Amino acid sequence: MQLGRTAAKCDIRIMFTTKGPAMTATETDGHTLPEEARIVRDYLEASMVPDPERAATYMADEVTITFTGGRVYHHPSGPAGFNAGRYAWVKKDMRQFDVAQGDEGTVVYSTGYLYGAWPDGTPFEGNRYVDRFVVRDGRIVKMDVWNDSAERILTARGIEA
Repeated sequence: MQLGRTAAKCDIRIMFTTKGPAMTATETDGHTLPEEARIVRDYLEASMVPDPERAATYMADEVTITFTGGRVYHHPSGPAGFNAGRYAWVKKDMRQFDVAQGDEGTVVYSTGYLYGAWPDGTPFEGNRYVDRFVVRDGRIVKMDVWNDSAERILTARGIEA
């Protein structure tokens, strides 16, 4: 059950910093995204299929993925398996990428909203997410994931989150 969404072009606001002042840009279809943000976007698109093997091509062999609840994985198949149990299906409405140089490499934040269906088929949308990536030498070496799914599950069960 899809929520009537169609693939649409969206403007993605980019904030990136260099050794000088912060810079911002807007892109449509990846034309002005910094390379590290394109890597992250392409990884996220592969992970939404889900195609963990294609998603893995954007990650370093020694990647660490810290998922919601502190679950640690070392391959995109870990989060894909977890999501298969938590959702009937789930996608990301990617709204913004923030890019900055960090000590471990280039840090990319992807923020937006999850939409999809719970295991019982109940649709949802507007579920906030933040994904933080560290990209080094053209590969994702670290990923941290946060979203509001747990709060929504608790609320659906009558527990104030």
